[in-house]
Amino acid sequence: MTEVGSLTLAVGLVLAAYGTVVALAGGWQQRRDLIASAEHAAFACWGLALIATAALLHALVTHDFNVEYVAAYTSSTLPLNYIIAALWGGQKGSLLFWLLILTSITAVVLLQNRERNRDLMPYVNAVLMAIAVFFFAMLVFITPPFERLAFTPPEGRDLNPLLQNYWMQLHPPSLYLGYVGCAVPFAFAIAALITGKLGDVWIRTTRRWTLFAWFFLSLGNLFGAEWAYLVLGWGGYWAWDPVENAAFLPWLTCTAFLHSVMIQEKKNMLKVWNMVLVILTFLLTIFGTFLTRSGVISSVHSFTQSGLGPFFIGFLALSAAVSLGLLGYRLRLLKSENELDSLISRESAFLFNNLVLVGIAFAVFWGTMFPIISEAVRGVKITVGPPFFNKVNAPLGIVLLFLTGVGPLIAWRRAGWQSFRKNLLPPLLAGLASGVSLAALGMRSLWALTSFSIGVFVLAGIVFEYYRGVRARQAVAGENAAVALLHLIGKNRRRYGGYIIHVGVVMMYFAITGTAVFRQEQQITLSQGQSFELGGYTLRYDGVEQESTPHIAYLRAKVALAQDGRDIDVLKPEKRFYKKPEQPTTEVAIRSTLSGDLYLVLGGFDEDTKLVTLLAYVNPLISFLWYGGLVMALGTAVVMWPAAVPVREPRTVRLRAPEPAVVD
Repeated sequence: MTEVGSLTLAVGLVLAAYGTVVALAGGWQQRRDLIASAEHAAFACWGLALIATAALLHALVTHDFNVEYVAAYTSSTLPLNYIIAALWGGQKGSLLFWLLILTSITAVVLLQNRERNRDLMPYVNAVLMAIAVFFFAMLVFITPPFERLAFTPPEGRDLNPLLQNYWMQLHPPSLYLGYVGCAVPFAFAIAALITGKLGDVWIRTTRRWTLFAWFFLSLGNLFGAEWAYLVLGWGGYWAWDPVENAAFLPWLTCTAFLHSVMIQEKKNMLKVWNMVLVILTFLLTIFGTFLTRSGVISSVHSFTQSGLGPFFIGFLALSAAVSLGLLGYRLRLLKSENELDSLISRESAFLFNNLVLVGIAFAVFWGTMFPIISEAVRGVKITVGPPFFNKVNAPLGIVLLFLTGVGPLIAWRRAGWQSFRKNLLPPLLAGLASGVSLAALGMRSLWALTSFSIGVFVLAGIVFEYYRGVRARQAVAGENAAVALLHLIGKNRRRYGGYIIHVGVVMMYFAITGTAVFRQEQQITLSQGQSFELGGYTLRYDGVEQESTPHIAYLRAKVALAQDGRDIDVLKPEKRFYKKPEQPTTEVAIRSTLSGDLYLVLGGFDEDTKLVTLLAYVNPLISFLWYGGLVMALGTAVVMWPAAVPVREPRTVRLRAPEPAVVD
């Protein structure tokens, strides 16, 4: 099977190169035979990538340790779910998995557009195939996944123990779907620039793909935060690690694009800006891939150092040069037909929203790259830590949250006093009242008061919008409140689904504020029977227990948990020792409630004295981070839900009654 895998990658490289050239020639000469041939090549590439992936999975599952990748990332005792996860657990396998997603998405895009966008499709196909050429070439020449060893080791080195976690089965696939999904709007944007068809057709065509990419980027970041929270054992979920930042950057610019594109659709403005955001988002996905795989940064998330860096830099530079060259060539055709009427308008709110998002992206990019730049220029690597990112991004985040509430409520073109009093004043008063109430209850942190007050302002505005919409439907259609609500959402899924997403965003802000401002932590060494108190809990150490399997040896501390004098739970934080790589890890124990988590880490155990060292954290409101993600997923599903196909009357009926049908 591995020989088949190598062969399919080589053939795939040839076909992808052929598809790129022939698609460009077909589009340029308007020859249907060439266009069709290029599309057939793209489908063949998808099939070949699928076969290659199946071949590598076969080698992993059958423990073919003669294959270098299998020996490096699995072992005979590794559970099956992690053997499958090993496909994206290493450098070579992850690139192959990336290629499979790219070719699969290309096939879906071609099938979707068999009868539409025919002027654009040759160039869309050419762009996607050109990207595939790069990844095929990496797998054939630089990091071949089917490389064999000179001998067959009796056992593999096992998957990195840090990756043997449930969330690592979801985090990389989600992130890759988001990364690769960004290639679709990029390909349509380049096709629009080549053909000069710069209206909003390419934007409307790729709207769902952009949402698809944004949705999976959101999930990928959230799953990664959950993994870090459970595995790394420092009580937090986001450390501004370079690889975390690399995944966050395209999410920021993609979010900016999703907002600014509405201005282009409504007002035919910001065409250049939207092109820049689409191009920048794609380039940042390639940059993130380079950062993870080049070895230029050190991170628990990155792959081992490899020779891929120069090739990714070259591909990044080539993509940027071609994209920006085309953008400059078509700049005259992208001139906006309208201008801002007022700074106090929805267009302005969305524009400020974009500026803040791009400002955060720039700050994150600069903080991530500064150690590399300083080392290259001065020979000294200066680390930029969380204090820099928090200091810069916290105020920008607060401004962004405020604009999240203002944007949907303010009028298009120009908002006057009447509009302000009708739409903005009630939620503003609700936010102000919440801030005063929290201060009266004893909250003294200015950051927390500001964040919670603005969050309540945003939520009140959303409730207000739903209330007005439902009341309007009840007045017009005579529906009850529940039916009116469902019809309201169904009639304008983009708007009201977006509001649901904003609710999820506010919940996440509450979680970030709660954990950043009110977090408590304590490190303590105890003998059996001793206890300590933290965050209203009493924790008593009741000894350790041990267990061993062929794969892992466990050491667990038993900690009885009481609250208000009543026993409520027993937590068992662990030390694990993975036998194949001979590597220890820490597994945290968590008691989770809606108001917060008690997070317990086994810091150490002394066999001689039987003393145990525990690290305990209380993270208020952190559950809102995960539930906020669920709400965002629900909102995205509402926005992406396909519109109902209008029911056509039978031809005989239409002949008898030629009046136009009323579309519900």
